[in-house]
Amino acid sequence: MQRHPRRPRESLRSHRWYGTAGFRSSAHRARLAQMGYGREDFLGKPVVAILNPWSDINSAHAHLRERAEDVKRGVWQAGGFPIELPTMSLADSSIKPTTMLYRNYLAIEVEELLRQHPIDGAVLLGGCGKTTTGMLMGGITTNLPMALLPAGPMFSGHDDGDVIDASTFRRWSDEAAKHASDTTTLSFEENLARTPGTAMTMGSASSMALMAEMLGLTLAGASSIPAMAGAHRRMATLCGRRIVEMIWDEVKPRDILTRRSFENALVGLCAAGGSSNAIINLLALARRAEVSLSLADFDRFARYVPVLLNLQPVGRWMMEDFCKAGGSRAFLQRLGSLLHHGERTIYGGTLGQRNTDAQIFSEDVIRPTENPVADWGGIAILTGNLAPDGCVMRPLSCEPRLLRHNGPALVFDSKEAMLKATSDPGLDVTPDHVLILRYAGPVGGTGMPEFPEFPIPVKLAKAGVKDLERYAVTPGNRDFLPDFFVD
Repeated sequence: MQRHPRRPRESLRSHRWYGTAGFRSSAHRARLAQMGYGREDFLGKPVVAILNPWSDINSAHAHLRERAEDVKRGVWQAGGFPIELPTMSLADSSIKPTTMLYRNYLAIEVEELLRQHPIDGAVLLGGCGKTTTGMLMGGITTNLPMALLPAGPMFSGHDDGDVIDASTFRRWSDEAAKHASDTTTLSFEENLARTPGTAMTMGSASSMALMAEMLGLTLAGASSIPAMAGAHRRMATLCGRRIVEMIWDEVKPRDILTRRSFENALVGLCAAGGSSNAIINLLALARRAEVSLSLADFDRFARYVPVLLNLQPVGRWMMEDFCKAGGSRAFLQRLGSLLHHGERTIYGGTLGQRNTDAQIFSEDVIRPTENPVADWGGIAILTGNLAPDGCVMRPLSCEPRLLRHNGPALVFDSKEAMLKATSDPGLDVTPDHVLILRYAGPVGGTGMPEFPEFPIPVKLAKAGVKDLERYAVTPGNRDFLPDFFVD
């Protein structure tokens, strides 16, 4: 459905490429004709970029070729002209040392793609937390109308009749303790991730998708739809239609992003028990939007916001269950007076207006404030001699006995030394030990490499120990990059 424009067609940014007289504009039109487009396809219409991080090696983005086509359908319906542009693909499961190292490269690429092409607005396809953040960083800086379409979580995995997820690593722990056969491990690996999409827990990807929705940068409910659900395709098409309207109305990200919208995101992060990586990413987004935000702000909200989402890794359920329970719209409604409901969104209304009719279908998945998963502790900001500038943890992810703990330190200077020592069944270690890996934080370990293989020593795994205090730290007296990045 094509609407009458709210402003002159000559005011479109793309008009400078296609709508003027002279040799250059004629050459631009000729090149589109070369590709099979007639003037009726593009002339005087908003040009919409669809930035797509699909790649053959990125399982979280395996469906984004199809979603780009769904977005195009919506753009055509609304009277726009869609152009799909590929971006670098940050595959968390394959890139070493860490996709965080390349987040800012993606942001630069997004900025330049939007600047150098005849683009009036963009739909950003985002997957992992770093992809979502990099896309939004570039879009905020360029400040063209934009909408984020989160890639969506995968459906939950199943093995031996049990629901399995990406956060437990139960089979790997059993294998380390020599309790699992190769056949059992193979079955687990083949059934863990059974569809395209991001992790099925409230990890970095789902956390940043939810933060983007709470900032007002997605359509209502977009952050909780599973990747392979039919509703995800419909949401993609709706994004395509909406971005054309946003271009005519000149709805830009910096018109939406305020201090209060970032406070909404902080509330959402704490109440969701979201990823600690979201703190680094939200700080980057705030800086791009020229909004003041600090670790002290995260600490202030974390001390009083209850955890309401009973989702793994801090709770029981998966992202698929969250969607069935009412999803992000129901969650935002449940947050009630904790939010600033008057903040603008790309949908055209305010954050409060777009969720008034949301329904909650499971009081266990989306808890009421009088029966939270926890009264506080979705995140915590710690300071002390190990981290004088602060560090981040999710208290609910660890065993309660470790929240107040004294014990001897077992310190490693490289990942190789750590893996060698922890695989030794004769290692002098007890459940009270604190494992510390140095030169691995956001400074000494450029890009903040994640170490999911930071192991329980095999001696303790055999004895049934499931959790230890483990820290990755950056001493201030080291001025070179460690070599354990490449493995």
